[in-house]
Amino acid sequence: MKTQFKTTYEVIIIGGSYSGLSAAMALGRSLRSVLIIDGGNPCNKQTPHSHNFITHDGEKPHVIAQKAKEQVLHYDSVHFLEDFALSGKKAEKGFEISTKSGKTFKTRKLIFATGIKDVMPDIEGFSACWGITAIHCPYCHGYEFKSQKTAILANGEHAFHIASLVNNLTDGLTILTQGTPDFDENQRAKLKKHNINIIETSVTKFEHQNGTLEKVILEDGTSLTLKAVYAGLPFEQHSDIPQQLGCSLTESGHLKVDLFQKTEVPGIYACGDNTSRMRSVAYAVSTGNIVGAMVNNELTQEDF
Repeated sequence: MKTQFKTTYEVIIIGGSYSGLSAAMALGRSLRSVLIIDGGNPCNKQTPHSHNFITHDGEKPHVIAQKAKEQVLHYDSVHFLEDFALSGKKAEKGFEISTKSGKTFKTRKLIFATGIKDVMPDIEGFSACWGITAIHCPYCHGYEFKSQKTAILANGEHAFHIASLVNNLTDGLTILTQGTPDFDENQRAKLKKHNINIIETSVTKFEHQNGTLEKVILEDGTSLTLKAVYAGLPFEQHSDIPQQLGCSLTESGHLKVDLFQKTEVPGIYACGDNTSRMRSVAYAVSTGNIVGAMVNNELTQEDF
C-alpha cells in the first residue's frame, strides 16, 4: 500500500468500500489524484456471503472489497488512508478534511461514500443475527432461505411490501408487527389469501447459535421456530460531515442527490447506501462508477 501522502488532492473520497472504490477506479483511470479515507467499519461486516452481484455471487464481502482495493491501488494516482474523517469545512478552492489521527487534507472535490448505520431494535440477540439470519433484502438473501419458515419484523406498508416479495420464496411466512397491525382492509385480505399469519405480540429475544437463528421468543413466553427474519430498521448517516458542509437529507434520511449523484452543494457528490434505499453491492458499485465519471467531467470542464 502506498504510504506517501500529499496534503492536497483533486478528489477526496470518504469511505473506501464498494461505492468509494468504484468511484476511485474511474478517477484513477483518468489520472486524477485521489485520496480515499476509510475507517474500516463496513455495515455488512457480519454478512457471510454477498449475493445478486454478477461474477461475485456467493463471495464473502470482505474478499470482494479486498480485491477491489488491490485493483484500485494499481493506479498510481490513487492513495488509501486507514483513518476516520472527523470534520470538514469549505476552503478557498474546495474543501478541507480533518481526520481522527490529526491529519488535514485539502481537495477540489469531495465524494461521500460513507454508508449508513443501522439502529438495532431492543431485542436480545438481534444484533448478533443481523446480516446473517436477520436480513434486510429478498434480492440479497432471499434465495438462501427459500421454502424456510420466515418472518417479517415490520408493520404497515413496509411489511406488506416485503411480504409480497418474499411470498414467492416461501409459503411459511409470518409478519411480526410488534403491536397493533397497521394494514388496510385490502392489505389484510391479500395477506389472508396467501396464508400469511400476523402476530402482534412483541418479540423479546432471538435465540441463535453464532448468528444462526433458531427461534424468536415473544413477550407472552411463546416461541416461534424460524430460519430467517426480514427487518426494516431505522438508520442514521454514518458521517455528519455532509451536513456540516450544507448537504441536505431526503425525508427518508438519505443524502439528497440528483440523477448524477451530485448533492446540492457544488463540488460534493455522494454514492452508495447513504443516498438510496437500493441497498446492495451492485447498486453501490454502479453509483460509484457514475460519480467517478461525473467528478472527472467536472474537473475537466473547469480546467480545459
